[in-house]
Amino acid sequence: MLLYLYDLKIKGKKPYNNLKRRFYYQLKHSPLSSKPWKTKSAILIEDQLEKEADAFFMGFEGFVEVYKVRVDSIEELTKPK
Repeated sequence: MLLYLYDLKIKGKKPYNNLKRRFYYQLKHSPLSSKPWKTKSAILIEDQLEKEADAFFMGFEGFVEVYKVRVDSIEELTKPK
């Protein structure tokens, strides 16, 4: 499994909001959106979607700081209320 950690990077409120809207719209309409574990800045995917995820994040090169981590297991410490 792969864990992608990302952060949107752009200066200015209006450009940031435009980037954020475009990023999450495209994420919602990609195969990555069906993954059960995603948060505001992280998404966990299976190994077979690695090339697709890499291509998605490279489409925002220069505007998104992203790290890819190989994971064996994940454990939730607390349950949301």
